[in-house]
Amino acid sequence: MAFDFKKEYKEFYMPKSKPEIVNVPKASYLAVRGKGNPNEEGGAYQQAIRVLYAVAYTLKMSYKTDYKIKGFFEYVVPPLEGFWWQDGIDGVDLSNKSTFNWISVIRLPDFVTKEDFEWAVKVASLKKKMDCSSVEYVIIEEGLCVQAMHVGSYDDEPATVALMDEYLAQNGYVSDFNETRLHHEIYLSDVRKVAPEKLKTVIRHPIRKV
Repeated sequence: MAFDFKKEYKEFYMPKSKPEIVNVPKASYLAVRGKGNPNEEGGAYQQAIRVLYAVAYTLKMSYKTDYKIKGFFEYVVPPLEGFWWQDGIDGVDLSNKSTFNWISVIRLPDFVTKEDFEWAVKVASLKKKMDCSSVEYVIIEEGLCVQAMHVGSYDDEPATVALMDEYLAQNGYVSDFNETRLHHEIYLSDVRKVAPEKLKTVIRHPIRKV
């Protein structure tokens, strides 16, 4: 059986709809940064997702090539994630998606090194005939966060965020957003195949004790 991050780390990928506090450890990711409306057909966000997956699957299938990654084991590519913010806005203004800044990421297994990543970017660019140089290798340590499972349309996320904020107030915590600690979403559903009201998205916010 291939290693599945969602099953092995359920506390980070499969939370309940009731908010909970977690301490998220450091991990490495593939990342692409950009700006603009994620729903724009053929826009920067959709292009970023294409190159992210091209590199992610090049690493996943590397064992079938002459390039061998030390410590490699077969795994399921983890779900797409996104960090989101808007300049000068506390929280998220869903009515003006064109002002979004975003970092789209896919988690990497611990055995993937910076050198392995650089190999995958070159190979993916050649094989897929697309420029994958926008993909970065980043290490993120989220630390103390509140999270909850949101079921429904992305536009309905404020209701779940309100529950999270209420939970924080009741338990002596506050949100702790800054330039590196951001609104975080983990996408567990394929938006092309799942109805909006059934979409499952983990929402995670950085916090600190009052």
